[in-house]
Amino acid sequence: MIPKLPIAEWIQSIVDWMGIHLAGLFNIISSVIEAVVGFFSGLFMLPHPLVFIVIIGIIAFMIGRIQLTLFTVIGFLLIDNLGYWNETMNTLGLVITSALISIIIGIPIGIWCAYSKSASRIITPLLDFMQTMPAFVYLLPAVTFFSLGVVPGVIASVIFAIPPTIRMTNLGIMQVSGDLIEASDAFGSTSAQKLFKVQLPLALPTLMAGINQTIMLSLSMVVIASMIGAEGIGAVVYRAVTQLQIGKGFEAGLAVVVLAIVLDRFTQNLIKPAKRNKSRVSGKPKVWIASAATVVILIAGASQYFVGADHSAPGKGNGAINPVGEEVDYKIIGIDAGAGIMKSTAKAINDYNLSDWKLVEGSGAAMTATLNKAIKAKKPIIVTGWTPHWMFNKYDLKYLEDPKKSYGEAEAIHTIARKGLQKDAPVAYEFLKRFKWTPEEMGEIMIAIQAGTSPEQAAKDWAEKHADKVQEWTQGLQPVHGDTFKLSYVAWDSEIASTNLLKYILENKLGYKVTALQVEAGPMWTGVASGDVDASPAAWLPLTHADYWEKYKDKLDDVGANMTGVKTGLVVPAYMNIKSIADLQDKGAASAPASAAAGDFGK
Repeated sequence: MIPKLPIAEWIQSIVDWMGIHLAGLFNIISSVIEAVVGFFSGLFMLPHPLVFIVIIGIIAFMIGRIQLTLFTVIGFLLIDNLGYWNETMNTLGLVITSALISIIIGIPIGIWCAYSKSASRIITPLLDFMQTMPAFVYLLPAVTFFSLGVVPGVIASVIFAIPPTIRMTNLGIMQVSGDLIEASDAFGSTSAQKLFKVQLPLALPTLMAGINQTIMLSLSMVVIASMIGAEGIGAVVYRAVTQLQIGKGFEAGLAVVVLAIVLDRFTQNLIKPAKRNKSRVSGKPKVWIASAATVVILIAGASQYFVGADHSAPGKGNGAINPVGEEVDYKIIGIDAGAGIMKSTAKAINDYNLSDWKLVEGSGAAMTATLNKAIKAKKPIIVTGWTPHWMFNKYDLKYLEDPKKSYGEAEAIHTIARKGLQKDAPVAYEFLKRFKWTPEEMGEIMIAIQAGTSPEQAAKDWAEKHADKVQEWTQGLQPVHGDTFKLSYVAWDSEIASTNLLKYILENKLGYKVTALQVEAGPMWTGVASGDVDASPAAWLPLTHADYWEKYKDKLDDVGANMTGVKTGLVVPAYMNIKSIADLQDKGAASAPASAAAGDFGK
């Protein structure tokens, strides 16, 4: 058998090398993109929403018909009425920034492809790769290079959205009639004159179609980008999905729909040579209007830094600078919004009066990637953490003390089952009831997975190594003959370990045919409560999944705790000179910065 190509190791090595040697470049790019997104977001939020709606309505009337004007005005009034104005403007800033970067980079590359067959042969497969690779794959490298926030969201959006601009620019130029090219050559046109006065004007409708698709693809990334901390309406949608807030998710979705339709119709109506009667302006007036609008935007954008701006530095709300906050930019790096630990962290921020601090939403993978980046650079960082988790085995970490018990006492991981499972599948139910292990035992599987072993193989290796434990769980149980069984779990490292171990034992020791579904916390509980899923070993109680337990406790069975003594809280690297959440308060941290220790790093 041919050995497996170490593609994953190669990619990881490349990413690590870039993270070390190109860190300065990434910092510059991050600063520029963050400033541009902030410029546009601030610009859109500068006027009162009603004033903005009047302006956008006038623009819609000038470039389109009355139907577009009515839809634009009513749509944005609805967004304001639903309370998603700021989030929508943040999203609009992200989309405009992504589209501008895609256009600035994409059009020259498209022209190059049209003029060079060699360039086209090389770039076209790359565009195929960029368009077909799942967008989620771009997220972790973006987080590794640019940390959490809007910047990696923009980068991922550009990678995903730039191909149409390049392809359509190339196509538009290639479709220009050869006779016109010969005529321009006959009149002695230079290459630049031929490009800017013949090819690009004739290719403009096709090019604009590519730009339209780029804008739409940028907008389609807003929900995915929210998984790595990008603020905006996408974060509201993601939060609603993870918390099973169907109504709120639909409301936020309407805001995305309105924004998408308005951007689509605006770009479609900007250039329609065959239907100029639909536009209120054309030709030179349109150029003058565009130029005047650009000047107004620049002036208004600059004015946001002088009109109504809060120039106070973060952490000075109570008249004092917090050294810890200054070092971590007053940010606590969290995971997905639906996790109970996020609710507990919000409670801790309130309990300890940390009003200047911001809890950054993202995902578990994004959190650990950010933690890894900070530890490699020996920089301070505060994250939401829980045990069991492989990061405690890989890094030297510590929990911050929680004197006010915002995170409660120690938790337990419970196995939950659908109603009637004990009667329908008594063998599986009894096994799940017996299944109990320790964080240290689970840690063996998590560490193996992090080392590159597949979850299935890691679970098999553990079961073979701990055959006596498996025998204890299955002793006296009569195997079945291919009965189906369905498990669900959340994509946390601890639950991946436990679910794959259960799946292996149920299939290889008890004769079941098991399907394991990876879902978010809300759907996991809903699936068990509705009977669509037989069981889940991933219920964190009494705190993390408290809301789901209150909602579904009468519709499912609590089989019992499969692990006790688990913990949640705020976690920092051991090299940080901070002991308690109370130290994040101004009075508590004024004496010494977290890196008191800058000279002690690495000791």
